[in-house]
Amino acid sequence: MVHASSPSLLLVLLVAVVAGGGARLPVDAARNATLGELRVKNGLGRTPQMGWNSWNHFYCGISEGVIRETADALINTGLAKLGYKYVNIDDCWAELNRDYQGNMVPNKRTFPSGIKALADYVHAKGLKLGIYSDAGTQTCSNKMPGSLDHEEQDVKTFASWGVDYLKYDNCNDAGRNVKERYTRMSNAMKKYGKNIFFSLCEWGVENPATWARGMGGNSWRTTGDIADNWDSMTSRADQNDRWASYAGPGGWNDPDMLEVGNGGMSEAEYRSHFSIWALAKAPLLLGCDVRSMSPQTKNIISNTEVIAVNQDRLGVQGKKVQSDGGLEVWAGPLSGNRKVVVLWNRQGHQATITTHWSKVGLPVSAAVTARDLWAHSSFSAQGQLSASVAPHDCKMYILTPK
Repeated sequence: MVHASSPSLLLVLLVAVVAGGGARLPVDAARNATLGELRVKNGLGRTPQMGWNSWNHFYCGISEGVIRETADALINTGLAKLGYKYVNIDDCWAELNRDYQGNMVPNKRTFPSGIKALADYVHAKGLKLGIYSDAGTQTCSNKMPGSLDHEEQDVKTFASWGVDYLKYDNCNDAGRNVKERYTRMSNAMKKYGKNIFFSLCEWGVENPATWARGMGGNSWRTTGDIADNWDSMTSRADQNDRWASYAGPGGWNDPDMLEVGNGGMSEAEYRSHFSIWALAKAPLLLGCDVRSMSPQTKNIISNTEVIAVNQDRLGVQGKKVQSDGGLEVWAGPLSGNRKVVVLWNRQGHQATITTHWSKVGLPVSAAVTARDLWAHSSFSAQGQLSASVAPHDCKMYILTPK
């Protein structure tokens, strides 16, 4: 496996595709062949993961009832059919102390039936169950043990329960090197957790985009934790953008989970949040209470045209390609020689944003069909794209050459 710390054909190809913009079929084929060689051996994460995580809304207030009801809601709302398959339990699911054999134990009060029974329930609905641990002595809540020096034992436990996904955090590190700690879990996962999606939550401290794929990571956090506000969301988008060339099938940059529906941002801001995460091939992990979401929230997270951008088989992360005082253009190639373009108004007032084909990787004279993914309408365009955009809102398009 080629490691990102050495000169990599992967990076050369990704930069060529994104910067050159042409996304011609021979380049696509070469890029995908290279990523095929680099794809982690567990075969997971061919597109960014989609699902739900408990932390952003519930924090430590979780229980097996909440997890079961969330799985039910993903089915009943139709979200599961759109690709939201992972039901991920975050921190605070375990007892503070291991049992006499050194095994992690589910909290007897909040998870009395155990994780195996919960996994069986989720699997019976056609969904997947995720769990959380930490590359330290305790997790970030300090309410349960971490997996440091218990990596093989814990992965064996998770696998025996039928867990499909591991989020692996970075608190209470005992002063030990980050790569050493994550390598230990990587080795345990390769040995006993080959069917478990491996999500490294190192917060971008030591640039995990450059090494996490080589450790078998299916995704890696490029930022600190997101908060449910505009400044946090936009800063995470910017921090994640610099690592675009390292993402691709099998391994994805992760600017943290979605806050859509948690109430701290406006509908326009949540629409921008979802659009940029989709364009950036970020994991689409819902962080709201899907049991009681508003129609506006469901409308945003159920937009199949935007989801399709995120799940596009080419797997190239879109980038910020133009910025002028908060008026931004983000763009990237899609399969079939198409482009995705987001006109994002980060100013506090209505503004017109214009971009030209040279910025988004199209021939300057190309005629395209532009599909507005939020208005669900199409029109013809040539040479440029221009729209009036509300404050903190965006317009999102797929451009298909005629």
